[in-house]
Amino acid sequence: MKFVASSSQLLNSLQAINKVISNKNTLPILDNFLFTIEGDMLEIVASDLETTMITRMSITQGSEPGIIAIPARLLIDLLSKFSEQPLTFVINTATFAINIHSENGQYSLPGNDGTLFPQLPALDTENSARMEIGSEVLLSGISKTVFATGDDELRPVMNGIFVELSEDSLTFVASDAHKLVRYRRNDVAPGCAGSFILPKKPASLLRNVLPKESEKVTISFDNKNARVDLEGYTMVCRLVEGRYPSYNSVIPQNNFNHLTIDRVELLSSLRRVQVVANPASSLVKLELKGNQMDIFTQDVDFAIAGHETLKCQYEGDPMSIGFKSVFLIEILSNLSTADVCFQLSDPSRAGVIVPVQNEEQNEDVLMLLMPMMVNS
Repeated sequence: MKFVASSSQLLNSLQAINKVISNKNTLPILDNFLFTIEGDMLEIVASDLETTMITRMSITQGSEPGIIAIPARLLIDLLSKFSEQPLTFVINTATFAINIHSENGQYSLPGNDGTLFPQLPALDTENSARMEIGSEVLLSGISKTVFATGDDELRPVMNGIFVELSEDSLTFVASDAHKLVRYRRNDVAPGCAGSFILPKKPASLLRNVLPKESEKVTISFDNKNARVDLEGYTMVCRLVEGRYPSYNSVIPQNNFNHLTIDRVELLSSLRRVQVVANPASSLVKLELKGNQMDIFTQDVDFAIAGHETLKCQYEGDPMSIGFKSVFLIEILSNLSTADVCFQLSDPSRAGVIVPVQNEEQNEDVLMLLMPMMVNS
C-alpha cells in the first residue's frame, strides 16, 4: 500500500482531530490514527470510544485500497519537523511496517492492524432527527455557552450543552448551578421539536474546527448519539443521558432595577480589583446608587483591599450585591457588545446580564449569575 501526501496538509488534518485522543485510553489501538486509503482520498479517524472525529484529504499516487493504524503522537511529532514537501508512505500490509520517504531521507514507524479499530456507532434511523444550520450559528451557540458548563460527576447532565429544537428556533443552554447562559437563534427553523445534551469535549472540538467551515452543517441525533457532518469533518459522539433541569424556572422575571454600563470598562475594573480579592471566595461587592457603581474587594487575612468607582446608568433602588468575580469576568468576557445591562430584583436573587444590543439581529443572549452573601 502506497500514497503521497503534502506534509503540511497532513499535519493540519491530524492536529485538527488529535485532541479527541485521550491520554488514558482503555484500548491501546485508540492511541493511533486510523488511515483508510481509497483511490485519491485519505480518510483519517481519531476516537476515544465516546467521541470520534473523521477528516478527509486528497492524496496522489494512491495504490490499492487499505487501512492502517499509525501511532498518533509519534506521527505528529515527526510531521511537525518537516517543511512543506511531499511525503511518500509505503506500508507493508503483512507486517504493518510504515516507511516514510522525504526529500532528504527515510523514516520507519511501526503500524498496527487497522481492523482492530472500533467501528463507528450508527444512529437509529427510525428514531432520529435531522436538521441543517449555518456553521456560524453552531459556532456562536457553542462559543457563547461552553464556558458555563459544569464539572460535576454527580450531575453529568450539567456537564454539557443542552440543545433544544422547536419549529422556529434553536436554543443552546449551559449551566454549572452558579451561572447560566441561554443563547437562542430565531432565524433557524429546525422544523421539528427535540433536544439533546452535547458533552463538553465534542463541543470544544467543534468550536476548534467550525471557523474553517463556510457551508451548512448537518446535525443528526437519536437517544444515544449525535452526528455532525461538516464540509471537511465528521464527528460522532455519545450524548449525555438524563433530563436537563428546567432552566426557564430559575430565570427571575420581575427585575425592576436596571444597570447599564460599558462592558470593557467594567471588565477592566474587575480584573484589577480581583488581584486583591480573597482567593477563596473571589467576592466582589457592587454598590449601586444614582448613576454610580462602587466596586469593592478585600482580603482580611492579608489586610489588602481594592475600590473603584465607575459611571453608569442605574434605574432602581440603592442596592449592594455580591458576585464571584471569577464568574462575572467569565460572563463579561464572553459577551462582545459595547454595553451590558444588569437586570436585578434584590441582593439575594440571581442577576440577569444581557447585551444592550445583540451582535446579530435574530439572536437572543441571556446570562445569569447567582449572588454571594455580602457582609453589611
